[in-house]
Amino acid sequence: MSLQNQIKAWLALLLVLGLLLWLLRGIMLPFVLGIGLAYLLNPIVEKLTRIGVHRGPATLMVMLVVVILVAALILTLLPVLVQQAFGLVRNIPGYFQQLQAFLETQVPRLELWLGPQRMQELETGLEQLFTDWIGLLTNVTGQIMQQGMGLISILTVMIVTPVVAVYMLMDWQRMVDGIDSLLPPKHKPEVRALLADMDVAFGGFLRGQGAVLLILAAYYGVSLSLAGLHFGLAIGIIAGLFSFIPYLGSFLGFILSIGVGLVQFWPDPIMISVIVVIYMFGQLFESYFLYPKLVGSSIRLHPVWMMFAIFAFGLLFGIVGVLIAVPLAAISGVLIRWAVSKYKTSPLYLSGEVLGSDSNPAAKDTDAGTSV
Repeated sequence: MSLQNQIKAWLALLLVLGLLLWLLRGIMLPFVLGIGLAYLLNPIVEKLTRIGVHRGPATLMVMLVVVILVAALILTLLPVLVQQAFGLVRNIPGYFQQLQAFLETQVPRLELWLGPQRMQELETGLEQLFTDWIGLLTNVTGQIMQQGMGLISILTVMIVTPVVAVYMLMDWQRMVDGIDSLLPPKHKPEVRALLADMDVAFGGFLRGQGAVLLILAAYYGVSLSLAGLHFGLAIGIIAGLFSFIPYLGSFLGFILSIGVGLVQFWPDPIMISVIVVIYMFGQLFESYFLYPKLVGSSIRLHPVWMMFAIFAFGLLFGIVGVLIAVPLAAISGVLIRWAVSKYKTSPLYLSGEVLGSDSNPAAKDTDAGTSV
């Protein structure tokens, strides 16, 4: 098969896989979560097998520990979190109205500072912002309920996900060996190196970014709760869990916290300052410690490309698309860097360099004469 036909075949295969994923997006969530969980837990199972534990018992032991930890977390944290989250969504329209009324009381001061024309533009913009946010929150809540994120769907995910993870963990090495046996012997070393780079990028996101999300969610949730902010736990966890989208998590949490804080604490500037300091420290902690230490350069993706991938896959595949967007973008980045490196060693690129250097012999002679 010629190279052109191979490229066409691979593109057709990718197109079919994308179409299949889009058609099955409604049932993909527990399977995507199960595969991701198996990928996360496989290194632990591998360590147990190295010390003499068979893979089956090692898998069951690891999954049992995970199930116990998740169950304990659900029983202790989930009721409070759900209560605060629903309370926050229910009270946001009222908070917006109170915040708007508060800003209107500050109009005389702002008008002296901004001037009448800019003040009018600010009032119009804020009114539109409040209207848009209320509509957005209503639509998001409705979409979540329409997509089946009710009790039955949650129970299905909680049951199917660990089952998928167990089967994947038990057969993991067999699947890896099967894929390795399909590699062309001539290109096997190069493909193995490429797959190893993909594993670094994929693992860097799942393990590193996952740890960053959990640490930030715990930090913001605990800090805002200790500060006495209403719905602080829910707002903090939202800020932490959305931090995988660059700047969105901290920005969303900061806006919610400041809005609730102004209504709750004003005119106490100290508590407002405490909330600002919490987010400033969290941003510095994430940027200069957590991300470099836990994720590092494994993903190597520009933030704009990450945001585009998340929104594009989310639009096409819903919540499943949001979950797979950054890992697939990281893998795509590896493939693009590999393709660029191959191009730079190809005759097409090298001949271009030769042509470019020899395209103006008169200039070369002039340079030679000048150097003499």
